[in-house]
Amino acid sequence: MDELWAWTGFDWDDGNSEKNWSAHRVRRSECEEVLLNRPLIVAQGHSREDREARYQAMGETSAGRTLFVVFTVRGNLVRVISARDMSRRERSVYERGDD
Repeated sequence: MDELWAWTGFDWDDGNSEKNWSAHRVRRSECEEVLLNRPLIVAQGHSREDREARYQAMGETSAGRTLFVVFTVRGNLVRVISARDMSRRERSVYERGDD
């Protein structure tokens, strides 16, 4: 997970951004805020062997919206794959500060 903390910006895919907006009303800026704000809980996600590493993050936007974000790191850029509001269980884990 060393590459996780070496990123310097974001790489946006229009299809994923549109999907996040239409399905969950999550804007690109909110995803960025979650990954830049603290506290942030990040865990290695599940991915097949032939695919790049995926990570799952739980955090808050600057407005206090709690989001669950799945992303990957390509080079030194974060590419958000999906984002949605946290479930009740995820919010409980986040509020306790569990990893």
